[in-house]
Amino acid sequence: MKILITGAEGFIGKNLIIALRSRGQNDLLTLDADAPAELLERYCAECNFVYHLAGTNRTRQQDESMQGDFGFTDTLLRQLNKHKNRCPVMFASSTQAALPNLYGRSKKAGEELLDLYAHETGAKVYVFRLPHVFGKWAKPNHNSVIATFCYNVSHDLPIVIHDENTQMHLAYIDDVAESLCDLLDDKTTREGAYCVVPVSYHAQLGDIANRIRSFRGIREGNILPNMSEPLTRKLYATYISFLPVMEFSYPLEMREDANGSVTEFLRPSTGGQISVNVCKPGMTRGNHWHHTRAEKFLVVSGVGVIKFRRIDMDDVIEYPVSGKKHVVVDIPVGYAHCIENTGKTDLVTLMWSSECCDGAQADSVPADVLQAEE
Repeated sequence: MKILITGAEGFIGKNLIIALRSRGQNDLLTLDADAPAELLERYCAECNFVYHLAGTNRTRQQDESMQGDFGFTDTLLRQLNKHKNRCPVMFASSTQAALPNLYGRSKKAGEELLDLYAHETGAKVYVFRLPHVFGKWAKPNHNSVIATFCYNVSHDLPIVIHDENTQMHLAYIDDVAESLCDLLDDKTTREGAYCVVPVSYHAQLGDIANRIRSFRGIREGNILPNMSEPLTRKLYATYISFLPVMEFSYPLEMREDANGSVTEFLRPSTGGQISVNVCKPGMTRGNHWHHTRAEKFLVVSGVGVIKFRRIDMDDVIEYPVSGKKHVVVDIPVGYAHCIENTGKTDLVTLMWSSECCDGAQADSVPADVLQAEE
């Protein structure tokens, strides 16, 4: 199948091309704003499906917007009609088409042109009224407020909000691309006469800004925001796509002693802590117990043994551990415990605890697992 994509160099176009190729569609006829007219005509003669994504930035003047949106759409449909090509056509409109602003009027004019074309030719037309689309490769300081917020916060720049109560209707770029790909199988979700992305979100602009600001806390204090809400996860995915390319990595504070080291990795906002524990060969770490702080140990490299003793008993329990076999060991409260490196290389353990392990209120009581003989 030969698929024509106008606006292929744009934000949606680039993501759609990746999505189509992942589905095995590689015969793509792409057009950008500088494509010659004869190339458009040739593509219109041979294509089997059209994704018409080309359009103007909504900040342009009315005559430019009409020329860019309505004018090019008219040219595209005339070329398809000239070659009697009745292939399906998808048109990227906007929820702004329901509003009386310049951008909305140009999109509405394009919708009406597509409706007339479908009526006169019998060709199948999919008019998508897209909300504010966000995600990787959007341009900051252009026409995506979320791209601007993500870029500014990730580059330690301020963000400006004129009205925090502005209600945003949002769709994530991968959800948009998936919906567009589904059109090749004539699958779509409609609301009245228009196609819509079935997965979308509503949120206030101030709330969106606060979520994006919170992502800095991951690096500044290892604080992981609550990722249980899909919009937060997709905003975070967008945010990290704007990180400076030489700043993908960042250091963590390592607390070292003669036995090894402990490095905090993350503090989920829902509670607890994730750390990396390194125990040197022949050394032992731990020898304490907790009142309420539950823990889980996962050895990822090296060989050792985790030892337990209930604090009101004498019996010692041992669990051999190795990075060659990933086994989680629960650390119950009320048990003195330690981990001993019995190998010749560092013993590396991933540790999760239900409470944070630092500060004056840290729940850790010193106690030897192996009691001295009397």
